[in-house]
Amino acid sequence: MITIRDLMTDPALFGDQFGGDSFKAWRALLAGFYGLELSEDELPHWQELTGRESAPEAAHDELWLAIGRRGGKTQNAALLAVYEACFNDHSDRLSPGEVATVLCLAQDRKAARSVFRYITGLMNANPMLQRLIVKESAETLELANRAVIEVGTASFRATRGYTFAAVIADEVAWWRSEDSANPDHEILNSVRPGLATLDGPLIALSSPYARRGALWDAYRRYYSKDGAILVAQAPTLTMNPTLPRRIVDQAYERDAASAAAEYGAQFRNDISAFISRDLVDNNARMHPQVIPPQSGKRYVAFVDVAGGGADEYTLAISHREGDRVVINGVWAERGNPADITGNYAEILKQYQIRRIVGDRYAAEWPRQEYLKHGITMDNSELNRSELYLELMPMLQTGTVELPPDQKALMQFTMLERRTGRNGKDTIDHGPQGHDDRANAIAGAARLAKKGANDWIEPLQVTFPGQPTTTRRPGIPKGH
Repeated sequence: MITIRDLMTDPALFGDQFGGDSFKAWRALLAGFYGLELSEDELPHWQELTGRESAPEAAHDELWLAIGRRGGKTQNAALLAVYEACFNDHSDRLSPGEVATVLCLAQDRKAARSVFRYITGLMNANPMLQRLIVKESAETLELANRAVIEVGTASFRATRGYTFAAVIADEVAWWRSEDSANPDHEILNSVRPGLATLDGPLIALSSPYARRGALWDAYRRYYSKDGAILVAQAPTLTMNPTLPRRIVDQAYERDAASAAAEYGAQFRNDISAFISRDLVDNNARMHPQVIPPQSGKRYVAFVDVAGGGADEYTLAISHREGDRVVINGVWAERGNPADITGNYAEILKQYQIRRIVGDRYAAEWPRQEYLKHGITMDNSELNRSELYLELMPMLQTGTVELPPDQKALMQFTMLERRTGRNGKDTIDHGPQGHDDRANAIAGAARLAKKGANDWIEPLQVTFPGQPTTTRRPGIPKGH
């Protein structure tokens, strides 16, 4: 039987690539994960990486790795995929027509392609393994031993119905989804039943991020503790001593907190969730999605103009009802900005809105585009971080009513509070996240709370036989 140590050291397999001194820590860690007896020079690596004093006595069910960037995570994820697919025979436990799938999940398609290139490179570099390949596509390798290696993006909908020989979660701390506040937990929970038939391992590798999510939970519960779930933590230079130290040193000079996570494999304590799901749910109405305009009410609007790419061009409309602010609705579109502006102008006219406020970083062109439709656009006095900070007390006191737009509510829960070196908090979406709808709603909420008249320029009004006077629209005489 070929062991993971054999795979990494045998010149006929991958000894030339993984057998050198730079992979000592990786070999000790993976040998211990599979329950192999550790040598005298491997045991210190094992103890340093896992926080465990004793050597392993059996194979483990799960492996969680918090490893610094450029530490070799993706390369070793590919090695583990090849090992599980090619050197563990599952045929006696497979039903007719069933295959054993080794699934590698990444945060996006670009990362998935990177993992797959490593896998195909390993398979095609070895003539013995190359002969196992029956069919190769952009995301799948079908093998002659009734095993399949497949890569994909992190989605709980795409992971059901499989019989897994192993599941490898690459950069799990960075998985983001606008369909879920906890995509890592949900996806991993969805694949665990598929591992039960073949008793395959779950392997999660990532550079750490904030103190939340599946990787942080595993680290908090199982690091340095004996058991079937193994957690390891190591800075980049421990796992990849060939990386020039100056790269790490320069990163620490630029931003010590970021570098401690990126290269030191430490979970950040300067980043936390800003708004809980319970808080937004408690302030969201059940229905309708959009409250239509009603006579006698004054409406205000805020737009977040898309900067391109995956961003949405969003509009939110709100009004006041006593001390409460009601968000009538949020609209979000992608496409031609001029066409979207025209669509939004029609909606604004339905609410008799002729003046709007936009994100303070919006370019000049949306203002000119809205003018074509008879609508004036002003810049917001506050940036998005300041808008969120003003929205928070409204949520806490229940004085704002949010629309039941699930994507917008999800964006609120994915906002992060960052504490800077000066002690000042900033609020923004996390890496690869979006907050276009949330930003528009926060802006509209502030406008309605502040009062529609506070941000509208005074009008010059002339009455027959009277001198010109300055009045704000909508303010009763005597106020």
